[in-house]
Amino acid sequence: MYLPSAFAEDRLEVRHGLMRAHPLATLILADADGVTADLIPFMLYDGEGATGLGVLRAHVARANPLWRKLESGARCLVLFQGPESYISPTWYATKRTTHKVVPTWNYAVVQARGDGRVVDDAAWLRRQLDDLTASQEGRMPGPWKPADAPADFLAANMKAIVGIEIPIDSLVGKWKVSQNRLEADRHGVVEGLQAQSNPEMAELVAERIVKE
Repeated sequence: MYLPSAFAEDRLEVRHGLMRAHPLATLILADADGVTADLIPFMLYDGEGATGLGVLRAHVARANPLWRKLESGARCLVLFQGPESYISPTWYATKRTTHKVVPTWNYAVVQARGDGRVVDDAAWLRRQLDDLTASQEGRMPGPWKPADAPADFLAANMKAIVGIEIPIDSLVGKWKVSQNRLEADRHGVVEGLQAQSNPEMAELVAERIVKE
């Protein structure tokens, strides 16, 4: 990934925060048959792994040929896409003085890499299902949990899935949030994003103004 130093996000807690907030990630694999890209919801276990970067766990349908590629420990790239937005040059203060402005796109993204493995173990899968469900159902007024389903129904469904585990050995964060613009332009971007009802990206731009 092209990563100018101004856009690098080195704080582990910030990168982990994006991964938790946007768990539906793209798992990219390359082998002799070509390149595949699959959307999969991942759970991050930040207290585990040898590198201190955490471990990713997920599951896929047993009918999905994806997991076969991981049986021999394939190299994995997992892309977590955070907030993104088109940035209009009309938001820049510079437009009113020099007119030397062009559109761009702001975004935040994390790339995790590691050697994946397949886990076909009922206890492991149940933990992964419980953790993933709890992470999403916790915001619901009446949270659902796997134990609410009939035991035989749940057991049958668990037989139809396979686990994936990826200890992270590389974690790169890129926050392209107008750091390369003058401060007056960046304030204009915040106002423009707020007017476009994109508070998440507006907050990311504003945070970097304060930080610097």
